[in-house]
Amino acid sequence: MEWEVVIGLETHTQLQTNTKIFSGASIKYGAEPNTQACEVSIALPGVLPVLNKEAVQCAIKFGLAINAEIAPRSVFARKNYFYPDLPKGYQISQYELPVVGKGAITIQVPAVGKNPAYEKVINITRAHLEEDAGKSVHGGFDLEKLDEAKWDEPVTKGNFTGIDLNRAGTPLLEIVTEPDMRSAAETVAYAKKLHELVQWIGICDGNMQEGSFRCDVNVSVRPKGTGKLGTRREIKNLNSFKFMTQAIEYETRWQIEALEDGGTIQQATVLFNPDTGETRAMRSKEEANDYRYFPDPDLLPLEVTEADKAAVRANMPELPEAMKARFEAEYGLSSYDASALTTSRDLATYFVATVNSGAEAKQSANWVMGNISAKLNAEDRTIAASPVSATQLAQLLKRIADNTISNNAAKQVFEVLWSREIDVDEVIEKLGLKQVSDSGAIEAMIDEVLAANPAMIEEFKAGKEKAFNALVGQAMKASKGKANPAQVNEVLKRKLSAS
Repeated sequence: MEWEVVIGLETHTQLQTNTKIFSGASIKYGAEPNTQACEVSIALPGVLPVLNKEAVQCAIKFGLAINAEIAPRSVFARKNYFYPDLPKGYQISQYELPVVGKGAITIQVPAVGKNPAYEKVINITRAHLEEDAGKSVHGGFDLEKLDEAKWDEPVTKGNFTGIDLNRAGTPLLEIVTEPDMRSAAETVAYAKKLHELVQWIGICDGNMQEGSFRCDVNVSVRPKGTGKLGTRREIKNLNSFKFMTQAIEYETRWQIEALEDGGTIQQATVLFNPDTGETRAMRSKEEANDYRYFPDPDLLPLEVTEADKAAVRANMPELPEAMKARFEAEYGLSSYDASALTTSRDLATYFVATVNSGAEAKQSANWVMGNISAKLNAEDRTIAASPVSATQLAQLLKRIADNTISNNAAKQVFEVLWSREIDVDEVIEKLGLKQVSDSGAIEAMIDEVLAANPAMIEEFKAGKEKAFNALVGQAMKASKGKANPAQVNEVLKRKLSAS
Protein backbone atom coordinates (compact mmCIF):
# COMPACT_ATOMS: atom_id res chain seq x y z
CA MET A 1 0.00 0.00 0.00
CA GLU A 2 1.19 3.51 -0.79
CA TRP A 3 0.87 5.99 2.09
CA GLU A 4 0.53 9.76 2.25
CA VAL A 5 1.68 11.90 5.15
CA VAL A 6 -0.50 14.85 6.20
CA ILE A 7 1.09 17.63 8.25
CA GLY A 8 -0.12 20.80 9.93
CA LEU A 9 1.92 23.26 11.97
CA GLU A 10 1.25 25.32 15.09
CA THR A 11 3.94 27.96 15.64
CA HIS A 12 4.35 29.90 18.87
CA THR A 13 5.87 33.23 17.93
CA GLN A 14 7.15 35.33 20.82
CA LEU A 15 6.30 38.95 20.08
CA GLN A 16 8.92 41.70 20.29
CA THR A 17 7.25 43.91 22.86
CA ASN A 18 8.96 45.53 25.83
CA THR A 19 6.54 44.14 28.40
CA LYS A 20 4.28 41.18 29.01
CA ILE A 21 0.92 40.81 27.31
CA PHE A 22 -1.19 41.51 30.41
CA SER A 23 1.20 43.44 32.67
CA GLY A 24 4.05 45.95 32.61
CA ALA A 25 6.75 43.43 33.63
CA SER A 26 9.86 43.05 31.47
CA ILE A 27 10.30 40.10 29.10
CA LYS A 28 14.07 40.43 28.68
CA TYR A 29 15.63 37.01 28.06
CA GLY A 30 18.31 35.63 30.38
CA ALA A 31 17.39 37.36 33.63
CA GLU A 32 17.87 35.57 36.95
CA PRO A 33 14.97 33.17 37.64
CA ASN A 34 11.76 34.82 38.85
CA THR A 35 13.14 38.36 38.80
CA GLN A 36 10.55 39.25 36.13
CA ALA A 37 7.67 37.41 37.76
CA CYS A 38 5.23 40.18 38.61
CA GLU A 39 1.98 40.04 40.57
CA VAL A 40 0.05 39.05 37.42
CA SER A 41 2.60 36.36 36.52
CA ILE A 42 2.31 34.65 39.90
CA ALA A 43 -1.48 35.11 40.06
CA LEU A 44 -1.77 37.00 43.32
CA PRO A 45 -5.40 37.31 44.44
CA GLY A 46 -7.19 40.36 43.09
CA VAL A 47 -4.79 41.22 40.24
CA LEU A 48 -6.35 42.09 36.89
CA PRO A 49 -4.87 41.70 33.39
CA VAL A 50 -4.47 44.77 31.14
CA LEU A 51 -3.96 44.07 27.42
CA ASN A 52 -0.70 45.24 25.82
CA LYS A 53 -1.59 47.41 22.78
CA GLU A 54 1.77 46.72 21.13
CA ALA A 55 1.04 42.97 21.07
CA VAL A 56 -2.25 43.66 19.29
CA GLN A 57 -0.44 45.77 16.69
CA CYS A 58 1.99 42.91 16.10
CA ALA A 59 -0.93 40.56 15.44
CA ILE A 60 -2.51 43.04 13.01
CA LYS A 61 0.82 43.45 11.23
CA PHE A 62 1.09 39.69 10.71
CA GLY A 63 -2.49 39.50 9.46
CA LEU A 64 -1.82 42.24 6.90
CA ALA A 65 1.40 40.51 5.78
CA ILE A 66 -0.45 37.29 4.87
CA ASN A 67 -3.58 39.00 3.51
CA ALA A 68 -5.64 37.47 6.29
CA GLU A 69 -8.99 38.35 7.73
CA ILE A 70 -8.57 40.56 10.80
CA ALA A 71 -11.50 40.24 13.14
CA PRO A 72 -13.21 43.53 14.07
CA ARG A 73 -14.08 41.84 17.38
CA SER A 74 -12.17 39.02 19.05
CA VAL A 75 -12.43 37.49 22.51
CA PHE A 76 -9.93 36.27 25.10
CA ALA A 77 -10.70 32.98 26.79
CA ARG A 78 -9.44 30.96 29.71
CA LYS A 79 -7.80 27.68 28.72
CA ASN A 80 -7.94 25.61 31.89
CA TYR A 81 -5.29 23.07 32.78
CA PHE A 82 -3.00 22.35 35.72
CA TYR A 83 0.77 22.56 35.39
CA PRO A 84 3.32 23.78 37.98
CA ASP A 85 4.55 26.66 35.79
CA LEU A 86 1.00 28.03 35.36
CA PRO A 87 0.09 29.51 38.77
CA LYS A 88 -3.40 30.69 37.74
CA GLY A 89 -4.45 27.20 36.69
CA TYR A 90 -5.45 28.59 33.29
CA GLN A 91 -3.82 30.29 30.32
CA ILE A 92 -5.33 33.40 28.76
CA SER A 93 -5.67 32.67 25.05
CA GLN A 94 -8.18 33.08 22.22
CA TYR A 95 -10.43 30.27 21.08
CA GLU A 96 -13.62 30.74 19.08
CA LEU A 97 -12.92 34.34 18.00
CA PRO A 98 -9.19 34.85 17.19
CA VAL A 99 -7.82 38.22 16.12
CA VAL A 100 -6.41 36.90 12.80
CA GLY A 101 -8.46 34.61 10.58
CA LYS A 102 -7.81 32.82 7.31
CA GLY A 103 -4.77 33.82 5.25
CA ALA A 104 -2.06 32.16 3.17
CA ILE A 105 1.69 31.95 2.64
CA THR A 106 3.28 30.89 -0.65
CA ILE A 107 6.38 28.73 -0.26
CA GLN A 108 9.10 27.55 -2.62
CA VAL A 109 9.92 23.89 -2.01
CA PRO A 110 13.49 23.03 -3.06
CA ALA A 111 14.33 20.12 -5.34
CA VAL A 112 14.84 16.83 -3.49
CA GLY A 113 16.53 14.00 -5.40
CA LYS A 114 14.74 13.58 -8.72
CA ASN A 115 11.79 15.74 -7.62
CA PRO A 116 12.05 19.27 -9.08
CA ALA A 117 11.53 22.46 -7.08
CA TYR A 118 7.96 23.75 -6.98
CA GLU A 119 5.72 26.42 -5.46
CA LYS A 120 2.83 25.77 -3.10
CA VAL A 121 0.28 27.79 -1.13
CA ILE A 122 -0.06 26.92 2.56
CA ASN A 123 -3.33 28.09 4.09
CA ILE A 124 -3.33 29.70 7.52
CA THR A 125 -6.37 28.78 9.61
CA ARG A 126 -5.91 31.40 12.32
CA ALA A 127 -3.42 33.33 14.44
CA HIS A 128 -4.40 34.13 17.99
CA LEU A 129 -2.88 36.08 20.86
CA GLU A 130 -2.08 34.34 24.13
CA GLU A 131 0.27 34.43 27.10
CA ASP A 132 3.25 32.10 27.47
CA ALA A 133 3.57 29.86 30.51
CA GLY A 134 6.56 29.73 32.85
CA LYS A 135 9.28 27.13 32.63
CA SER A 136 10.13 24.04 34.67
CA VAL A 137 13.87 23.70 35.23
CA HIS A 138 15.00 20.18 36.09
CA GLY A 139 18.17 20.01 38.23
CA GLY A 140 21.27 22.03 37.37
CA PHE A 141 20.98 24.41 40.32
CA ASP A 142 23.72 25.84 42.48
CA LEU A 143 23.11 23.64 45.49
CA GLU A 144 25.30 25.74 47.77
CA LYS A 145 22.70 28.51 47.58
CA LEU A 146 19.96 26.26 48.95
CA ASP A 147 19.17 25.87 52.64
CA GLU A 148 19.24 22.09 52.94
CA ALA A 149 17.80 22.29 56.45
CA LYS A 150 14.42 22.95 54.85
CA TRP A 151 14.45 19.64 52.98
CA ASP A 152 13.37 16.29 54.36
CA GLU A 153 16.04 14.47 52.37
CA PRO A 154 19.43 15.49 50.93
CA VAL A 155 19.09 17.64 47.82
CA THR A 156 20.77 16.34 44.66
CA LYS A 157 20.68 17.60 41.11
CA GLY A 158 18.39 14.80 40.08
CA ASN A 159 15.56 14.85 42.58
CA PHE A 160 13.91 18.25 42.32
CA THR A 161 12.56 20.75 39.81
CA GLY A 162 12.50 24.53 40.01
CA ILE A 163 9.90 26.83 38.51
CA ASP A 164 11.01 29.98 36.67
CA LEU A 165 8.12 32.37 36.00
CA ASN A 166 10.11 34.99 34.08
CA ARG A 167 8.57 33.78 30.81
CA ALA A 168 5.02 33.61 32.19
CA GLY A 169 2.91 36.26 30.49
CA THR A 170 5.27 36.80 27.53
CA PRO A 171 3.08 37.69 24.52
CA LEU A 172 2.69 34.97 21.91
CA LEU A 173 1.03 34.84 18.52
CA GLU A 174 0.12 31.21 17.82
CA ILE A 175 -0.06 30.67 14.05
CA VAL A 176 -1.99 27.59 12.92
CA THR A 177 -2.02 26.11 9.40
CA GLU A 178 -4.44 23.85 7.62
CA PRO A 179 -3.13 20.25 7.20
CA ASP A 180 -1.73 21.24 3.79
CA MET A 181 1.82 19.86 3.90
CA ARG A 182 2.70 16.45 2.46
CA SER A 183 6.39 16.05 3.31
CA ALA A 184 9.13 17.14 5.66
CA ALA A 185 10.53 19.28 2.82
CA GLU A 186 7.25 21.22 2.48
CA THR A 187 6.95 21.64 6.24
CA VAL A 188 10.48 22.98 6.65
CA ALA A 189 10.03 25.29 3.63
CA TYR A 190 6.90 26.72 5.27
CA ALA A 191 8.55 27.03 8.70
CA LYS A 192 11.54 28.82 7.19
CA LYS A 193 9.31 31.18 5.21
CA LEU A 194 7.28 32.00 8.32
CA HIS A 195 10.48 32.43 10.34
CA GLU A 196 11.79 34.91 7.76
CA LEU A 197 8.46 36.77 7.57
CA VAL A 198 7.97 37.40 11.30
CA GLN A 199 11.51 38.77 11.53
CA TRP A 200 11.05 40.83 8.35
CA ILE A 201 7.99 42.63 9.68
CA GLY A 202 9.66 43.08 13.08
CA ILE A 203 7.26 41.19 15.34
CA CYS A 204 9.67 38.43 16.48
CA ASP A 205 13.46 38.08 16.76
CA GLY A 206 13.23 34.49 15.49
CA ASN A 207 15.72 33.12 18.03
CA MET A 208 14.85 29.44 18.08
CA GLN A 209 17.46 28.52 20.69
CA GLU A 210 15.90 30.97 23.17
CA GLY A 211 12.39 29.73 22.38
CA SER A 212 11.20 32.82 20.52
CA PHE A 213 10.01 30.67 17.60
CA ARG A 214 8.74 27.19 18.56
CA CYS A 215 6.91 24.74 16.31
CA ASP A 216 4.48 21.94 17.13
CA VAL A 217 4.06 19.56 14.18
CA ASN A 218 0.89 17.49 13.75
CA VAL A 219 1.62 14.33 11.73
CA SER A 220 -0.78 11.68 10.44
CA VAL A 221 -0.71 9.16 7.60
CA ARG A 222 -3.41 7.76 5.35
CA PRO A 223 -3.62 5.50 2.28
CA LYS A 224 -2.82 7.61 -0.76
CA GLY A 225 -5.93 8.70 -2.65
CA THR A 226 -8.26 8.68 0.35
CA GLY A 227 -9.79 11.87 1.70
CA LYS A 228 -10.22 10.90 5.35
CA LEU A 229 -7.50 12.13 7.68
CA GLY A 230 -5.61 9.65 9.84
CA THR A 231 -5.13 9.95 13.60
CA ARG A 232 -2.56 12.64 14.33
CA ARG A 233 0.26 12.79 16.80
CA GLU A 234 1.64 16.20 17.80
CA ILE A 235 5.43 16.59 18.03
CA LYS A 236 6.01 19.37 20.57
CA ASN A 237 8.48 22.25 20.73
CA LEU A 238 10.78 21.67 17.76
CA ASN A 239 13.35 24.45 17.80
CA SER A 240 15.50 23.70 14.75
CA PHE A 241 14.73 22.98 11.10
CA LYS A 242 17.13 20.03 11.14
CA PHE A 243 15.31 18.43 14.07
CA MET A 244 11.98 19.15 12.39
CA THR A 245 13.03 17.15 9.33
CA GLN A 246 14.34 14.26 11.41
CA ALA A 247 11.27 14.18 13.66
CA ILE A 248 8.77 14.19 10.79
CA GLU A 249 10.62 11.50 8.86
CA TYR A 250 10.90 9.24 11.90
CA GLU A 251 7.30 9.78 13.00
CA THR A 252 6.03 9.10 9.47
CA ARG A 253 7.95 5.80 9.27
CA TRP A 254 6.80 4.82 12.76
CA GLN A 255 3.12 5.40 11.99
CA ILE A 256 3.26 3.55 8.66
CA GLU A 257 5.03 0.56 10.23
CA ALA A 258 2.53 0.49 13.11
CA LEU A 259 -0.44 0.44 10.71
CA GLU A 260 1.12 -2.12 8.37
CA ASP A 261 1.73 -4.38 11.37
CA GLY A 262 -2.01 -4.28 12.13
CA GLY A 263 -1.83 -1.72 14.93
CA THR A 264 -3.68 1.53 15.44
CA ILE A 265 -2.47 5.07 16.07
CA GLN A 266 -3.52 6.69 19.35
CA GLN A 267 -3.80 10.46 19.36
CA ALA A 268 -0.93 11.72 21.51
CA THR A 269 1.53 14.46 22.26
CA VAL A 270 5.08 13.26 21.55
CA LEU A 271 8.60 14.55 22.08
CA PHE A 272 11.56 14.26 19.73
CA ASN A 273 14.91 13.13 21.09
CA PRO A 274 17.69 14.56 18.86
CA ASP A 275 20.24 12.17 20.40
CA THR A 276 18.36 9.06 19.24
CA GLY A 277 16.49 10.60 16.31
CA GLU A 278 13.25 9.13 17.66
CA THR A 279 9.90 10.37 18.91
CA ARG A 280 8.25 9.08 22.08
CA ALA A 281 4.78 9.56 23.50
CA MET A 282 4.56 12.02 26.40
CA ARG A 283 0.81 12.01 27.12
CA SER A 284 -2.52 11.39 25.42
CA LYS A 285 -3.57 14.33 23.30
CA GLU A 286 -6.12 16.68 24.82
CA GLU A 287 -9.15 17.85 22.89
CA ALA A 288 -10.52 21.40 23.05
CA ASN A 289 -13.28 20.39 25.46
CA ASP A 290 -10.65 19.09 27.92
CA TYR A 291 -9.53 22.67 28.44
CA ARG A 292 -13.03 23.95 29.33
CA TYR A 293 -12.61 27.19 27.41
CA PHE A 294 -14.81 30.11 28.42
CA PRO A 295 -14.55 33.90 27.84
CA ASP A 296 -12.26 35.59 30.36
CA PRO A 297 -14.50 37.80 32.54
CA ASP A 298 -11.58 40.14 33.35
CA LEU A 299 -10.93 41.15 29.73
CA LEU A 300 -13.25 43.07 27.43
CA PRO A 301 -13.57 41.90 23.81
CA LEU A 302 -10.77 43.21 21.60
CA GLU A 303 -12.06 45.59 18.93
CA VAL A 304 -9.92 46.40 15.88
CA THR A 305 -11.16 49.27 13.73
CA GLU A 306 -10.30 50.17 10.14
CA ALA A 307 -8.35 53.10 11.55
CA ASP A 308 -6.29 50.68 13.68
CA LYS A 309 -5.45 48.61 10.62
CA ALA A 310 -4.62 51.70 8.57
CA ALA A 311 -2.24 52.95 11.26
CA VAL A 312 -0.38 49.63 11.32
CA ARG A 313 -0.35 49.40 7.51
CA ALA A 314 1.24 52.85 7.28
CA ASN A 315 4.24 51.60 9.26
CA MET A 316 4.64 48.27 7.46
CA PRO A 317 7.95 47.64 5.67
CA GLU A 318 8.00 46.62 2.01
CA LEU A 319 7.20 42.91 2.05
CA PRO A 320 9.57 40.28 0.60
CA GLU A 321 7.50 39.44 -2.48
CA ALA A 322 7.11 43.10 -3.41
CA MET A 323 10.81 43.74 -2.87
CA LYS A 324 11.74 40.68 -4.96
CA ALA A 325 9.66 41.99 -7.87
CA ARG A 326 11.24 45.43 -7.48
CA PHE A 327 14.78 43.99 -7.51
CA GLU A 328 14.00 42.18 -10.76
CA ALA A 329 12.53 45.30 -12.39
CA GLU A 330 14.87 47.95 -10.96
CA TYR A 331 18.18 46.10 -10.96
CA GLY A 332 17.61 43.56 -13.72
CA LEU A 333 18.28 40.63 -11.38
CA SER A 334 17.11 37.11 -12.11
CA SER A 335 14.24 35.65 -10.10
CA TYR A 336 16.73 33.36 -8.33
CA ASP A 337 19.03 36.23 -7.30
CA ALA A 338 16.14 38.43 -6.18
CA SER A 339 14.68 35.57 -4.11
CA ALA A 340 18.01 34.85 -2.42
CA LEU A 341 18.58 38.52 -1.55
CA THR A 342 15.12 38.89 0.00
CA THR A 343 15.38 35.92 2.37
CA SER A 344 16.06 38.43 5.12
CA ARG A 345 15.43 42.14 5.47
CA ASP A 346 18.99 42.83 6.70
CA LEU A 347 20.48 41.01 3.70
CA ALA A 348 18.31 43.00 1.28
CA THR A 349 19.26 46.25 3.03
CA TYR A 350 22.96 45.39 2.77
CA PHE A 351 22.64 44.67 -0.95
CA VAL A 352 20.80 47.95 -1.61
CA ALA A 353 23.39 49.90 0.40
CA THR A 354 26.18 48.31 -1.67
CA VAL A 355 24.51 49.34 -4.94
CA ASN A 356 23.73 52.82 -3.61
CA SER A 357 27.43 53.21 -2.79
CA GLY A 358 28.27 52.90 -6.48
CA ALA A 359 28.69 49.18 -7.17
CA GLU A 360 27.04 47.42 -10.12
CA ALA A 361 23.90 45.49 -9.12
CA LYS A 362 24.66 42.03 -10.56
CA GLN A 363 28.21 42.06 -9.27
CA SER A 364 26.96 43.19 -5.85
CA ALA A 365 24.41 40.38 -5.81
CA ASN A 366 27.07 37.80 -6.68
CA TRP A 367 29.39 38.94 -3.89
CA VAL A 368 26.66 39.27 -1.26
CA MET A 369 25.28 35.80 -2.04
CA GLY A 370 28.76 34.33 -2.55
CA ASN A 371 31.80 35.62 -0.67
CA ILE A 372 29.93 37.55 2.04
CA SER A 373 27.36 34.82 2.80
CA ALA A 374 29.99 32.07 2.79
CA LYS A 375 32.10 33.86 5.39
CA LEU A 376 29.09 34.69 7.54
CA ASN A 377 27.89 31.07 7.48
CA ALA A 378 31.37 29.76 8.29
CA GLU A 379 31.56 32.01 11.35
CA ASP A 380 27.86 31.73 12.29
CA ARG A 381 27.30 35.48 11.97
CA THR A 382 24.37 37.49 10.69
CA ILE A 383 24.76 40.05 7.91
CA ALA A 384 24.30 42.78 10.53
CA ALA A 385 27.56 41.57 12.11
CA SER A 386 29.56 41.54 8.87
CA PRO A 387 33.07 43.01 9.41
CA VAL A 388 32.98 44.26 5.82
CA SER A 389 30.48 47.09 5.47
CA ALA A 390 28.36 47.69 2.36
CA THR A 391 30.44 50.81 1.66
CA GLN A 392 33.69 48.82 1.79
CA LEU A 393 32.30 46.11 -0.46
CA ALA A 394 31.16 48.71 -2.97
CA GLN A 395 34.65 50.28 -2.98
CA LEU A 396 36.20 46.86 -3.60
CA LEU A 397 33.80 46.09 -6.45
CA LYS A 398 34.48 49.45 -8.06
CA ARG A 399 38.19 48.60 -8.11
CA ILE A 400 37.38 45.42 -10.02
CA ALA A 401 35.14 47.34 -12.43
CA ASP A 402 37.78 49.99 -13.22
CA ASN A 403 40.44 47.28 -13.74
CA THR A 404 42.56 48.40 -10.80
CA ILE A 405 42.58 44.79 -9.53
CA SER A 406 41.59 41.39 -10.86
CA ASN A 407 38.90 39.16 -9.37
CA ASN A 408 41.56 36.97 -7.76
CA ALA A 409 43.28 39.99 -6.24
CA ALA A 410 39.89 41.21 -4.97
CA LYS A 411 39.50 37.99 -2.99
CA GLN A 412 42.85 38.66 -1.29
CA VAL A 413 41.76 42.20 -0.43
CA PHE A 414 38.45 40.87 0.89
CA GLU A 415 40.22 38.51 3.29
CA VAL A 416 42.22 41.43 4.71
CA LEU A 417 39.09 43.59 5.04
CA TRP A 418 37.32 40.77 6.89
CA SER A 419 40.08 40.53 9.48
CA ARG A 420 40.50 44.24 10.21
CA GLU A 421 39.02 47.63 9.37
CA ILE A 422 41.20 49.22 6.69
CA ASP A 423 40.80 51.22 3.47
CA VAL A 424 40.45 49.17 0.28
CA ASP A 425 42.96 51.24 -1.71
CA GLU A 426 45.44 51.01 1.16
CA VAL A 427 45.25 47.20 1.07
CA ILE A 428 45.73 47.15 -2.71
CA GLU A 429 48.76 49.40 -2.42
CA LYS A 430 50.37 47.53 0.47
CA LEU A 431 49.94 44.12 -1.18
CA GLY A 432 51.02 45.40 -4.59
CA LEU A 433 47.88 44.06 -6.27
CA LYS A 434 47.33 46.75 -8.92
CA GLN A 435 46.71 45.23 -12.33
CA VAL A 436 49.08 45.89 -15.22
CA SER A 437 46.87 47.38 -17.91
CA ASP A 438 49.57 49.11 -19.94
CA SER A 439 49.12 47.65 -23.46
CA GLY A 440 52.77 48.13 -24.38
CA ALA A 441 54.00 46.27 -21.30
CA ILE A 442 51.54 43.44 -21.87
CA GLU A 443 52.51 43.08 -25.55
CA ALA A 444 56.21 42.92 -24.68
CA MET A 445 55.55 40.28 -22.06
CA ILE A 446 53.47 38.16 -24.44
CA ASP A 447 56.17 38.41 -27.11
CA GLU A 448 58.58 36.88 -24.61
CA VAL A 449 56.12 34.10 -23.73
CA LEU A 450 55.53 33.25 -27.41
CA ALA A 451 59.25 33.23 -28.12
CA ALA A 452 59.83 30.82 -25.24
CA ASN A 453 57.00 28.39 -26.17
CA PRO A 454 57.07 27.58 -29.91
CA ALA A 455 55.72 24.08 -29.29
CA MET A 456 52.57 25.49 -27.70
CA ILE A 457 52.08 27.78 -30.69
CA GLU A 458 52.19 24.79 -33.03
CA GLU A 459 49.70 22.88 -30.87
CA PHE A 460 47.35 25.86 -30.97
CA LYS A 461 47.59 26.06 -34.76
CA ALA A 462 46.79 22.33 -34.84
CA GLY A 463 43.47 23.09 -33.15
CA LYS A 464 44.30 22.27 -29.55
CA GLU A 465 42.44 24.86 -27.45
CA LYS A 466 44.25 23.77 -24.31
CA ALA A 467 47.45 25.20 -25.78
CA PHE A 468 45.90 28.68 -25.77
CA ASN A 469 44.95 28.35 -22.12
CA ALA A 470 48.46 27.22 -21.33
CA LEU A 471 49.88 30.29 -23.02
CA VAL A 472 47.52 32.52 -21.03
CA GLY A 473 48.76 30.81 -17.88
CA GLN A 474 52.37 31.46 -18.86
CA ALA A 475 51.61 35.13 -19.50
CA MET A 476 49.86 35.54 -16.12
CA LYS A 477 52.76 33.76 -14.42
CA ALA A 478 55.25 36.09 -16.08
CA SER A 479 53.27 39.11 -14.80
CA LYS A 480 53.01 37.55 -11.30
CA GLY A 481 49.24 37.61 -11.71
CA LYS A 482 49.09 41.37 -12.19
CA ALA A 483 48.31 41.54 -15.91
CA ASN A 484 44.73 42.36 -16.90
CA PRO A 485 43.37 38.92 -17.94
CA ALA A 486 41.02 40.37 -20.58
CA GLN A 487 43.88 42.27 -22.21
CA VAL A 488 46.15 39.21 -22.09
CA ASN A 489 43.50 37.15 -23.91
CA GLU A 490 42.90 39.87 -26.50
CA VAL A 491 46.59 40.51 -27.30
CA LEU A 492 47.43 36.82 -27.33
CA LYS A 493 44.61 36.00 -29.78
CA ARG A 494 45.66 38.84 -32.05
CA LYS A 495 49.32 37.81 -32.11
CA LEU A 496 48.53 34.11 -32.65
CA SER A 497 46.17 34.86 -35.53
CA ALA A 498 48.84 37.05 -37.15
CA SER A 499 51.64 34.47 -36.80
